[in-house]
Amino acid sequence: MNAAPADQIRLLDLQGLDVRLQQLAHKKRSLPEHAEIEALTKDLTQLRDLLVAAQTEESDCAREQTKAEQDVDQVRQRAVRDQQRLDSGAVTSPKDLENLQREIVSLAKRQGDLEDIVLEVMERRESAQERVGELTGRVASVQAKIDDATGRRDAAVGQLDGEAASVAKEREVVAATIPADLLKLYDKLREQQGGVGAAKLYQRTCQGCRQELAITELSEIRSAAPDTVVRCENCRRILVRTADSGL
Repeated sequence: MNAAPADQIRLLDLQGLDVRLQQLAHKKRSLPEHAEIEALTKDLTQLRDLLVAAQTEESDCAREQTKAEQDVDQVRQRAVRDQQRLDSGAVTSPKDLENLQREIVSLAKRQGDLEDIVLEVMERRESAQERVGELTGRVASVQAKIDDATGRRDAAVGQLDGEAASVAKEREVVAATIPADLLKLYDKLREQQGGVGAAKLYQRTCQGCRQELAITELSEIRSAAPDTVVRCENCRRILVRTADSGL
């Protein structure tokens, strides 16, 4: 393939712009906010799971407390009825009186036991409520950190995208000045060679693979016409000759 030396030189300008686009894309992917948001999101997920568990425990305790209080109320009402029967004098049989008194004593003990249960459930419920409050605050705090990191990330991405758009426009201008066949070869090699399709030959060294050219290869390049598009024998990238090539 042949191309004017000036066109080949412009490949280096194009390559520089493509490298800059790669750098911007890498910087965008590597923003520290990405890792920060990921770590915070994991923390938030764990905290939300703990919060749901605490809320469930508080809800269970609330139902258990209601049931225990209802049991206490039922026993209390029965004891009141028994005491009213006892006080009314309606029960005259000694045996019935003894049974009624025994039941009143039993109900009092049962009521005491149930009230202890209510107190124990209330303590557990209060502890669960405190846990819910603590976790709710922690969830809100982590969410605020995520929102802050997301804002910083979006601002950085916007700036990088703006710079990339500017570089891309400049690339279009430069690419339009390069012959179609040369540009096609360059783009093909760039895709195959990790984003670098053309490299400067500097002091007898290919700047693409950083390998110094062999004497025979240098001799062939030295004897090639200025408009001949030469390639590196090692990496196969387009070698662009300049005054600093050392030929």
